[in-house]
Amino acid sequence: MENGRRFGWLWGAYGTSALGTWLAFGAFPLIAIQVLHAGPAEVAALSSVGALVGAAVAVPLGPWVEFRRKRPVLIGMDLVRFAALLTIPAAFALGVLSFVQLLVVSVVVAAADITFRAASGAYLKTLLPAEDLLVANARFESTAWTTTIIGPPLGGAAIGLLGPVATVVADAVSYLLSALGIRAMGGQEPRPERRKAAGLRAGDLLDGWRHILADATLRPLFFNTALFNGLVMATDALLAVLMLGQLGFAPWQYGLAFAVPAIGGLLGSRLARPLVVRFGQHRILVVAGVLRAIWPVGLAFVGPGTGGLLLVMGVELGLIFCCGVFNPVHATYRLERTSTDRVSRTLSAWSVTTKVSTALLTAGWGVLGTLLGPRPAIGLAGVLLLATPLLLPRRAAAPLTAELEPAARRT
Repeated sequence: MENGRRFGWLWGAYGTSALGTWLAFGAFPLIAIQVLHAGPAEVAALSSVGALVGAAVAVPLGPWVEFRRKRPVLIGMDLVRFAALLTIPAAFALGVLSFVQLLVVSVVVAAADITFRAASGAYLKTLLPAEDLLVANARFESTAWTTTIIGPPLGGAAIGLLGPVATVVADAVSYLLSALGIRAMGGQEPRPERRKAAGLRAGDLLDGWRHILADATLRPLFFNTALFNGLVMATDALLAVLMLGQLGFAPWQYGLAFAVPAIGGLLGSRLARPLVVRFGQHRILVVAGVLRAIWPVGLAFVGPGTGGLLLVMGVELGLIFCCGVFNPVHATYRLERTSTDRVSRTLSAWSVTTKVSTALLTAGWGVLGTLLGPRPAIGLAGVLLLATPLLLPRRAAAPLTAELEPAARRT
């Protein structure tokens, strides 16, 4: 019962910060364009360079987190993001806001995001018994899609009334509230077992990747998610160019095309656990992983008018529903395949790789879109996505032995 109450605080903190993130969705590019009069190259650099450098900064933080209590790390990362984001409205009010500051803040926030996710996964595994992990991850997933539905429309209205800097304030406050919620959880957290040698060793930085690549089931799943996420995100900008430019859709239609299908993610996440109970974890992981790959190629055939809008909404609904089922099952599977003393390093390595692959593929598809046009580039990404199910685990994994669990579990 006590752990259930503490998870409730953690869940509430996650929902609060997720809503703040979606309220401020697109705020940095808008500030760069509207306030600082940045050009396309600078706006592209803001998203890609910020993510890449933030991922590089986060590499040593995974091992650092591993041997510390996770709740103080979670609070600390929330406060770092709160402080970093709050410098933007402060600089704006003083008339000294610069593009360099936006870039630095994006790097700090990206690194803190990766570190927070690594610590939260490790903390969740010590907080709840194994049989409750899928329920918890499904709740996080449903919350993520709910805030996706609510946040952008509210953020868009706030930007229209108050400007993009106001939504950055809301995002900063959401991290402060998240930190207060995690602080209110209370309870005792076991101290992770410390190494005899002080400081980080070079091998610690690569230990997360080493664990992933040595596991016969995590390894293909790792490459599958990195490639799938990168290709899906790489086509977002091209689809915006196609719909808002060549096909003449209004901005509200473009927003509607992605907001409404997010309902599929909410539904899929609610069905994840019942489906696993009935058909088994591995089967649902593979089936959902295959089905989510067949939808994006349909975006290459979008046309103008109502028919084109309905096509995009239908494709996105199917894609997001399958992701809503896949994501919590994948997150639980990954935790179950990782011993508690390696969770932070493994999740950090996973997040770093995903961010880097997404940034690189986005840049590459930007070049392809320029050379071939947005529609052929979107179609090529869709065809490549059809091959990603080949990287899914082909057989169910054997359970981890009790010897793999660290002393931290037994304190």
